[in-house]
Amino acid sequence: MGDITRLIHQANGGEQEAWKRLLDELYEPLKRLARARLGSARWNGGTLDTTGLVHEFWLKLQRAGRVLVNDREHFMAYAARAMRSVIVDFARARNARRRGGDQERITLQTGLAAEPAPDEQILAVHAALEQLEAVDPRLVQVVEMRYFTGLAELEIARALGVTERTVRRDWVKARMLLSAALRS
Repeated sequence: MGDITRLIHQANGGEQEAWKRLLDELYEPLKRLARARLGSARWNGGTLDTTGLVHEFWLKLQRAGRVLVNDREHFMAYAARAMRSVIVDFARARNARRRGGDQERITLQTGLAAEPAPDEQILAVHAALEQLEAVDPRLVQVVEMRYFTGLAELEIARALGVTERTVRRDWVKARMLLSAALRS
C-alpha cells in the first residue's frame, strides 16, 4: 500500500493529521489539476483561480468528512469531478448575477450569432457530461480521468478495472457523443 493510499484510509478513519498530510502530499498535483480544469474551461478573469479552486475542493472534501476512494488515481478522479462541480457552481452564480437573478429578462434580437460566454460554455459542457452520464457513467469517468486529471490510459484502466483497449474505445465514444451534444 502506497503512502497516499495509507493516508486516504487514515483520513477516512477520522485522523485529522492524515488529512493535513494528504493535502501536503497532493497539493501540487491538485494545483496542476485545477490549472488544467480552469484552462480547459476557458475561465476568463473570473473570481476563481487555481488556488481558490483547490481550496474550494478541499473545503468540500472536509465537509464530507470522507471520500470513498481506494488510491491516488481514484482520489484524483474524484478531485476532477469535484472541481468540475465547483466551477459549474461558480458559473451558475455568475450567470445569475449577470442576468439579474430571477428578474424578468428582455432580449433584443439582432440576428447576429453571438459566441457563447465562457460561463455558458462551462454550463454547456457540464450539461453534455450529465447527458453522457445518463447513457454510460464510465464514459464520463474516462473523460474526467483523461482530460481533466491527465491520467494515462493504463492508470485509468487500473482505476476502472478494465483494459487499456476499453479505455481507448470509451475515449473515442465519449468524444463523439460529447461533440454531438455540444453541437445540438
